[in-house]
Amino acid sequence: MLIDKIEALLKEVSELTAKNAEDIEQLRLKYLSRKGEINALMQDFRNVAAEDKKTVGIKINELKQLAFDRINSLKEQLDNSGSEDNDLDLTRTPYPIQLGTRHPLTIVKNQIIDIFQRMGFTLAEGPEIDDDLHVFTKLNFAADHPARDMQDTFFVETNPDDVAKNVILRSHTSNDQAHYMETHQPPIRVICPGRVYRNEAVSARAHCFFHQVEGLYIDKNVSFTDLKQVLLTFAREMFGPDTQIRLRPSYFPFTEPSAEMDVSCTICGGKGCSLCKGEGWLEILGCGMVDPNVLEACGIDSTVYSGYAFGMGVERITNLKYRVADLRMFSENDVRFLREFEAAN
Repeated sequence: MLIDKIEALLKEVSELTAKNAEDIEQLRLKYLSRKGEINALMQDFRNVAAEDKKTVGIKINELKQLAFDRINSLKEQLDNSGSEDNDLDLTRTPYPIQLGTRHPLTIVKNQIIDIFQRMGFTLAEGPEIDDDLHVFTKLNFAADHPARDMQDTFFVETNPDDVAKNVILRSHTSNDQAHYMETHQPPIRVICPGRVYRNEAVSARAHCFFHQVEGLYIDKNVSFTDLKQVLLTFAREMFGPDTQIRLRPSYFPFTEPSAEMDVSCTICGGKGCSLCKGEGWLEILGCGMVDPNVLEACGIDSTVYSGYAFGMGVERITNLKYRVADLRMFSENDVRFLREFEAAN
């Protein structure tokens, strides 16, 4: 009888299960489509006796509603299961994840490199852990130079029999220049950025590690005038077109003659303020003509070639651009400080 068939389908539909969306679609087609089981019952309903039509009709409607409800319930279960699997990540921090930004030292270092690359310098990098030969000896440092002492240099390994083989943390990126001159012949035009280490007390004005960018140009007939023009171009690109520079005589073992370069104060424009201590000038780098002894030690004929070199501290340049008073802030990873440079990225 039709009523028995309906009862069997009611039980079958109430126990329906599905593993995925495809299974649910198959169930819908089986029971609710035009060619499905329930629609077939409606065809048979025409042959039901008049006195039984009400009872059979109620049962068919009950079956149809049950099929709708059961299939919709399976869809909701599948949607909820998929949402939990895709959205719940137990490895995520409970705090909102924010986008990071470049460190201010990285921002300024990249600006310095970009300026010199546009002037024809290529990038050259070397080891942070190096030997005394390339950090000091080939750069014309005397055997008794204070920089070699434990008070200034971090020693990794010492060699009493041969000082040049001492393993140290480099105290300047000039070692990159020594390595490059050993393996390349002029013309040489390189820029050498990197981290350096010095055995100094950490304070607002000094740190045991910091960052430098050094430049080297070697070719025939290179003059101090060439050096001055390159540095003037750099200063105006970095600090503004109205920036002025001055060169003061100084001493470095690897250059002769040597000079320190000042730029007109970025705050007062040379008139005098608290930043420049009323002088109107701020020192930013050291420079000079490469000493012939350095050229010869690195295998370059000093009677044919000449060159200039310069070096600057990235922290110093960053201080002047962004007025950071305490060097320690660069290495403390305080996100409140780092977020101040988001607009500079």
